[in-house]
Amino acid sequence: MHETDMTKALILTVKDWWESQPDRPTIQCIHLIVGRFTCVEPASLRFAFDVQTQNTFLHGAELAIQETPLIAFCHTCQQEYAPEIGLQYACPTCHAPMDDIRSGRELKIDRIEYAAAHSTDLATLR
Repeated sequence: MHETDMTKALILTVKDWWESQPDRPTIQCIHLIVGRFTCVEPASLRFAFDVQTQNTFLHGAELAIQETPLIAFCHTCQQEYAPEIGLQYACPTCHAPMDDIRSGRELKIDRIEYAAAHSTDLATLR
């Protein structure tokens, strides 16, 4: 399950940022963008996050995941298409192999919502 390793990397990345902050804010929500072609299962990622953040600075933080579809571009037909993951990757019109992926490989932190240690205001890091 590569979601466990991904979650560890996510926690370390957020921890590096969090430790660099003078007031160590309370993190409310981490927003991720995850492409469908990464083969990351959002439910497994959330589960791994919940388990690995217990009794840590991220305990109680939400993990919000925005999935992006797999979109490819066919240079022969000059059109975008949505391949069917695991079934059909070639262009549905001319059957050229998929060679230009426009969307679906993303795996990144979009933003972090947090509250300052002595404030009820919610801030966002982008």
